[in-house]
Amino acid sequence: MKLNSNDIQDGRPIDPRFAFGRLSDDAPMELSDNVSPHLAWDDVPEGTRSFAILCVDPDVPSMADDVNREGRTVPATLKRVDFYHWVMIDLPADRRELETGECGRGVTPGGKRQPPGPAGTRQGLNDYTSFMAGDERMAGQYYGYDGPCPPWNDELLHHYRFVVYALDVDRLEVSPDFDGREAAEALRDHILAEASLTGTYTLNPEVG
Repeated sequence: MKLNSNDIQDGRPIDPRFAFGRLSDDAPMELSDNVSPHLAWDDVPEGTRSFAILCVDPDVPSMADDVNREGRTVPATLKRVDFYHWVMIDLPADRRELETGECGRGVTPGGKRQPPGPAGTRQGLNDYTSFMAGDERMAGQYYGYDGPCPPWNDELLHHYRFVVYALDVDRLEVSPDFDGREAAEALRDHILAEASLTGTYTLNPEVG
């Protein structure tokens, strides 16, 4: 399989338009346009019955003690964990493309309960659900696409891996409020092929 995008270039910085947060003149960061990117895939294997899409940042700090704190930095040496930004399953087998913005535009405080997307698909909870849990204004259930917003004081450049999976089932068996980890486990034994693109992003002006 091959994955292409008009919006994400493999190994290159992601445009802030597709991010949850961007640099600000008046503060370390501000909310951004949060537009879901264009994705297109081909060379699909015979027997494909559906597709799934995951977007994962593997560079999220394992401890939040210093995250976004003035006068502190998140060291690049800190252990990192996965953060799911997008979880979409049950895309029809005849689908080959998602248009720019088709699956989301803008930041919704408390999360998008019914994010847009192709008919028949299901979109799970992304990890802003847990990250925003302690924020009275932003707490809620975040379904669908919500883009990059790494700590603005992180010494490490973050990587965002978009993966399209061709699956041998029409519908994955998951719970009603499934998240990225549950979807990844459910699809693991059904993968016929996969293709990926990885973009980078930072809110730290000192990180290239």
